[in-house]
Amino acid sequence: MKPYVVCLMETSLDGRLHPSRFTASPQGGRADWGRLYEQVHGTLKADAWLVGRITMAEMAKGVPHPPATVGAVARPLHVAARAESYAIALDPSGKVHFKGSSVGGDHAIALLGRDAPDSHLAELAADGVSYIVAEGAEIDLAAMLGILGREFGIKRLAVEGGARANGAFFAAGLVDEFSVLIAPALDARPGSEAIVDAGPDGLAGKVTLSFLSSETLDHGIVHLRYAVRPA
Repeated sequence: MKPYVVCLMETSLDGRLHPSRFTASPQGGRADWGRLYEQVHGTLKADAWLVGRITMAEMAKGVPHPPATVGAVARPLHVAARAESYAIALDPSGKVHFKGSSVGGDHAIALLGRDAPDSHLAELAADGVSYIVAEGAEIDLAAMLGILGREFGIKRLAVEGGARANGAFFAAGLVDEFSVLIAPALDARPGSEAIVDAGPDGLAGKVTLSFLSSETLDHGIVHLRYAVRPA
């Protein structure tokens, strides 16, 4: 059974992704809003969180360091460890490098495209990182979730960006809940990235959202929750 998936994001009133570009507010700032985001993340009781390649690269802070000699590598699955919590990278091209087996204290798992090179898989295995390699030309997110549930025991997954990672999960009909923290701020820059990007076709006709709850938090933040279902 696939994990229950909550997409959790923080955004400005105009739906933008990067708090560094938000206007200031007399009610609080980025540090305050970040703390509230982490508090809400904690209430999800997720045993894993997932981000896209760019976000994970910023967090993992690794550099390429493939082994000098690459022997046989496991495909499509390498389970380096099972843990109480997991940090998962959606990394189709195999460009995220790690400094060790965990990110923020959570065991790292990479979800990779079929063409990820053996040298990268060997690097991940040497670092103690688990990975799943797609067997088809495109990453089958539903299949990946099934493996995460079956092999790692993941029951609740927080999907937390970037925009394209979020959009891929929505477009595949895999998100069960959308949880959004809206800051008292604007970005308003043309072309600035939104919190969900499903490509040129968007999500019209693919999902429906139903209101669950709203809550006013400190520092001007409003927390909105929606149930998500395939259209």
